[in-house]
Amino acid sequence: MELKPDQLVAQVANQTLQPVYLVAGPETLHVLEAADAVRARARAEGAEREVFEAEGREPDWDALSASFDAPGLFASRRLLELRLPNGKPGKTGSEVIMAFCANPPPDVTLLVVANEWSKAHQGKWYEAVAKRGVVSIAWALKPHELPGWIERRLRDRGLRASPEAVQGLAERVEGNLLAAAQEIDKLALLAPGATLDLATMESLVADAARYDVFRLVETALSGQAAQVRRMLAGLRAEGEQVAGLMPVVIRELLRAAALARAQARGANLAAEMKSQGLWEARQAPFKRALQRHATPLRWNRFAAYASRVDRAAKGRAAGDPWLLLERLLLAIADTPATRLLANAG
Repeated sequence: MELKPDQLVAQVANQTLQPVYLVAGPETLHVLEAADAVRARARAEGAEREVFEAEGREPDWDALSASFDAPGLFASRRLLELRLPNGKPGKTGSEVIMAFCANPPPDVTLLVVANEWSKAHQGKWYEAVAKRGVVSIAWALKPHELPGWIERRLRDRGLRASPEAVQGLAERVEGNLLAAAQEIDKLALLAPGATLDLATMESLVADAARYDVFRLVETALSGQAAQVRRMLAGLRAEGEQVAGLMPVVIRELLRAAALARAQARGANLAAEMKSQGLWEARQAPFKRALQRHATPLRWNRFAAYASRVDRAAKGRAAGDPWLLLERLLLAIADTPATRLLANAG
């Protein structure tokens, strides 16, 4: 059975636990809340909980397998939680999970929690879980879905908000659902039962936008010029220094230049992206950027200009580093803006 995270939360609130659950995906808040719902139901059923970590070393799959049939020390039911950050149990782990799904003990529920997830993760063990229990994948919200999610979350907390207020909160949290949830919980305490307009929302909510350099570069690669300007202003207002931003900017531009060279020689771009450490969730901005700027020469030029920005930020070249960085990122985001670099001297 496959359920969305909110459907899973609703199901376990009213039904006894299934033998096995897989909760995974890049949207951290939804993974946390869905897994917490399973844990809460297990506690309500009097189950004791054991946690198995599968990160940084070869997991002790034999210990997990042995635990399936071991009696509980303090309770008649048990929740065995397998934390699998990369979503890949490997051959041995897959066999252990499939063996459990083939014949689950009546007093045990297995909860598998993973952070990384894509369709490439789906294998026989995934199919076994879906057949015997519940799979819930927390995909990242698309930008246009965020206002609706915020409105529902506000309503669940007893609040109402105007469309302008909802949009204002969406712009402040920049897709960060954890930050949005925290702000909504705060609003429920500060203004219980209220109907919020934009002015009230702005007066109560802290600016929790993720103005970080990784998101800044991805925004430029995605072609969102107006958002680049706003994020740069946010970073500057927060006291960031251009010199501290440039190592990441230069690294990502060199990565894009390598991808442009691979694309130009007809290589498999998806494979090249994976070899560069770009998994599916991070590939879309680079693909869009390579459509706008297809030639390796253009990316070499961007990287060279980034070096100039870096020198200016360190006092080794003339120019306002914030202005130079803005010109660079706008040129990446919007093809006509490349003239800014040509006219920059």
